[in-house]
Amino acid sequence: MLYYQLVKELTEQEQPIMQALPDISPRLHARYAREQILVAFGATTFERQTPAREGVFVLKDQNIELMFVTLDKNEKQFSPTTMYHDYAINEHRFHWQSQNSARPDKGRGLEYIQHRKVGKRLFLFVREQTKDEYGRTMSFVNYGEVEYVSHTGSQPMSITWKLKAPMPSFMWHQAAKLAIG
Repeated sequence: MLYYQLVKELTEQEQPIMQALPDISPRLHARYAREQILVAFGATTFERQTPAREGVFVLKDQNIELMFVTLDKNEKQFSPTTMYHDYAINEHRFHWQSQNSARPDKGRGLEYIQHRKVGKRLFLFVREQTKDEYGRTMSFVNYGEVEYVSHTGSQPMSITWKLKAPMPSFMWHQAAKLAIG
């Protein structure tokens, strides 16, 4: 019982600090764990733990969508339906495949195309692979806010995003290298 009392007191003491985090923007091109990103955008708090396993996370109240990309996918960690082909085209453009249900004429796919018109902001977070050479979960690099350029296909859609801030050359070379396969 004493343990639970202590945890409750610590949580209450730390809570104001955690509530301030949504006011802090993640630094561009810095690495973050998925949980840190969700806290920074206010999706996760002490009171509300949000499960986020999929590659996209929508914050409806803020009209924001977070896109989480793993470039080097393997069959052990990804199912055949989630082996999306994502890669850097150059320092300013990124090729991304949507979830399998997205189509350009309605729903989420149409929202991607019209995101500026509806005031929706899209943020891209990219990691090279799921685990590093020591078996630790890799964090995501904040590529920042993106804007729709074009698309091809449907279910999934292949979308070209323009990065509002170009990625550093070392990042784009790594992301482009993985495009080859």
